Amino acid sequence: MNYKLINQVIGLIEKFDTTEDSKSYTKDLIGFKRWIYDDQRETDHLYNELNWEGKENGRSPESEISTLIVHLNRYAKTYSKSAIYDSEFSTQEEFIYLINLKAFGSMTKTELIKRNLQEKPVGMQTINRLVGQGWIQQNDSIVDKRSKIISITAKGLTALEDIMKKIRQASQIVTGNLSTTEKMQLIKLLQKLDHFHQAIYEKSIAPAELVNIAFNEFLLQKN
Repeated sequence: MNYKLINQVIGLIEKFDTTEDSKSYTKDLIGFKRWIYDDQRETDHLYNELNWEGKENGRSPESEISTLIVHLNRYAKTYSKSAIYDSEFSTQEEFIYLINLKAFGSMTKTELIKRNLQEKPVGMQTINRLVGQGWIQQNDSIVDKRSKIISITAKGLTALEDIMKKIRQASQIVTGNLSTTEKMQLIKLLQKLDHFHQAIYEKSIAPAELVNIAFNEFLLQKN
């Protein structure tokens, strides 16, 4: 029995039952088949309409998406560097750490580092720099004496406020010429991607096994 095919069909049925674009179809086999047909036709239309470098030579949509995400990350970093230029901040990570502490409150060092998806040695360097600046403080955890609870200080709040105007401007530049509707659509897609990758990240898989496990145990199961 082809269990992969069965899982794919079940996934399609769940999508048909829950997505907004399926509400105009009857909730029976005929409606389901029409929805699949129309969905595939729309996918084919978009594929033919869109162009990217190397497409004519077989370069995949996945490759183009990965490249664009890398490019956008680099663009965002250049704007962030400009925003903190001539300020007391040394790196983008420093103000991101402060923003997280302001938004989500005190947390352990490990929680703060994980929230920023950094490796522990790099995260600890950032925390130490912030402590040295007097922008954050650390206290013993009441729950676990071995852990330190990190919180933002009044000085840290002031430093963050002084730079936030430029940070907001940098964020607006990153989203570029997208309309409000396009921004909402992009948030929806990026959140879906983030949830997928977060589940893998939380497993702390060794680099030697990461691609194999992520592909076979997460990607193939989802498809």
